[in-house]
Amino acid sequence: MKRTYAVIVERAPNNYAAYAPDVLGCVSTGADWPEMLAMIREGLGFHIEAMLEHGEEFPEPTMTIYDAMRYHLDLIDEPGYDLLDEVEDCPSTEVTFTLVEVEIQVPTSAALKEPAGVSD
Repeated sequence: MKRTYAVIVERAPNNYAAYAPDVLGCVSTGADWPEMLAMIREGLGFHIEAMLEHGEEFPEPTMTIYDAMRYHLDLIDEPGYDLLDEVEDCPSTEVTFTLVEVEIQVPTSAALKEPAGVSD
């Protein structure tokens, strides 16, 4: 089955890091944009498959790009986040928001029901 997740990408001086707020706990990095996209796509697939194997609920994608932006802004507005501003020579981080389609292999042990109106 395929699902599309909103992903937050942060560009650091030497790599990219990405995560999908709908699938908390899954973070991936890559040396460049194409590698980061491949790694987050693969990481999301493996992470969700492991969740299902352990009987956890399927994390349906609910966030739009706008929702992901709000999520990120709320996150960086939390107290304590500005600690990096006090570190000298700390480069700023470029943030991008994108949609990533993921192919998910549902384990046979997972009883997953398709939401109404969703098909592959």
